[in-house]
Amino acid sequence: MSIITAVQGALSLLTLWFAAVFFSHANKNKDKMSDASWGTLSVVGFITNFFDTLGIGSFAPTTALFRAFKLVPDRLIPGTLNVSMTIPVVFEALIFMTVIQVDPFTLIALVAAAIVGAVFGAGVVSHLPEKKIRIGMGVALIIVAFTFVAGLLKWMPIGGEAIALNGAALAIGVVGNLIFGALMTIGVGLYAPCMAMVYALGMSPKVAFPIMMASCAFLMPAASMKFVKEFAYDIKASIAVTIGGSIGVFIAAYIVKELPLDILKWVVVVVCIYTGITLLRAGLKSPDTKPVVEKA
Repeated sequence: MSIITAVQGALSLLTLWFAAVFFSHANKNKDKMSDASWGTLSVVGFITNFFDTLGIGSFAPTTALFRAFKLVPDRLIPGTLNVSMTIPVVFEALIFMTVIQVDPFTLIALVAAAIVGAVFGAGVVSHLPEKKIRIGMGVALIIVAFTFVAGLLKWMPIGGEAIALNGAALAIGVVGNLIFGALMTIGVGLYAPCMAMVYALGMSPKVAFPIMMASCAFLMPAASMKFVKEFAYDIKASIAVTIGGSIGVFIAAYIVKELPLDILKWVVVVVCIYTGITLLRAGLKSPDTKPVVEKA
């Protein structure tokens, strides 16, 4: 059995554990579901995870859609993003680890760093007041927007041919993914910054896909279980986005495969900046009160 196969097996077991915790908690608290439309939430999940599979990222556009249609309260958005995207992202990771070659040691080192960062970050974010969550998400969306701009205008390195990191480059990659894992818990998608780092370290652009998707796939079950435990997520949105998102992943990966995405990326930039500014304004006007954490 290859190391990559073992990694896929470990990821599958971790995801089954998360799914058991998530759906058990959701069933136990089904009377606390919101009034948001199942159909709207599922479509949001389908669209954002479809483009996520093609490399756009899902956190920023999902945050924008949640707020635009008033589907999820602001204070629950970080937890809902992590919980709802976990299973779709695991499917992405399993697919891309199969079809794209990457050095197993590099993959494992960067994934482990992201997990550590996310577990720490989730424990902090689930206890933050809404004011700080809004400000954090606002800043995060604007950072993501400028990361997209840097890529579209070719300001970022375009990568090399390497499929492994060694020495100082590996150390930089580990530290970077640790930070990205922590930031992911406030709504900063890991894809864009991880992809930029992989390019800057001279790795093949294709290798960014299994690294960033496996990083998310491993860190999200661990972080999401913390959000579930603290009841810092929206049950209905998480279930609907999981279902719609999983369908979107398989259609994108096996039927569409790739699309010209530059125009869509510019749209995402505009949406991220607009939503980021509105979150910052709302956050600055919010009272600095502690959240009521409802444990189940």
